[in-house]
Amino acid sequence: MERLQKILAAAGVASRRKCEELILNGKVQVNGETVTTLGTKADLAVDIITVDGKAIGTEKKLYIVFNKPKGVITSASDPQGRKIVTDYLKGITERVYPVGRLDYDTEGLLLLTNDGEFAHLLTHPKHHVSKTYHATVKGVPHGSALDKLKQGVMLEDGMTAPAEVEYQDIDPEGKFSTISITIHEGRNRQVRRMFEAISHPVTKLKRISFGDLYLGNLKRGLYRHLTKEEVESLYKQARTTTPPTPKR
Repeated sequence: MERLQKILAAAGVASRRKCEELILNGKVQVNGETVTTLGTKADLAVDIITVDGKAIGTEKKLYIVFNKPKGVITSASDPQGRKIVTDYLKGITERVYPVGRLDYDTEGLLLLTNDGEFAHLLTHPKHHVSKTYHATVKGVPHGSALDKLKQGVMLEDGMTAPAEVEYQDIDPEGKFSTISITIHEGRNRQVRRMFEAISHPVTKLKRISFGDLYLGNLKRGLYRHLTKEEVESLYKQARTTTPPTPKR
């Protein structure tokens, strides 16, 4: 017997948080009875579990790394008709969803899966693995400005955890620079807001790694399946990594 939201997530219905919403909204039935209480337990081997009347089952687990282009929505749909990440997943018939998000103007490494436990583990605040970006910003931040990022900066939603930063490229005329920044959190538009906080707004942002998984030479708009070793490594990192604590 397992909690219903865990069963749904493991079956690839959605992320665990979304599965909880489905239960609370009366979308889930166990043996014909609608369940709206979180924590209700069931057994997929003996119980008939449906979502909106459709029975769930166990799907083959998929783990995908995608090089998201700029101007693509990290979502299953978009009411404005813009490109979404699944538009690029030709040949994938299973329903997969992003692990975390990259905003519309950000490109680079995005993980997608139908393994709810995997997604939950990698995005839970207690288990965030590191994520590295190359940020092209206006001007050239002095060392003291980068030190602020290293120590943590105050944003409207609180102090950030310490980041790892280093110069990657500097325009000879000082009009722009590219900084490598590694963070251990997953706040909305966090990297952009951090650089705005030191008065060097981002003009281009690309995620190049998630934990020890690197984008490498994967071309923009293409995807590949993770190897078994890569999946196991991400699981291990999520279970053993403790994010740095923001300084007060």
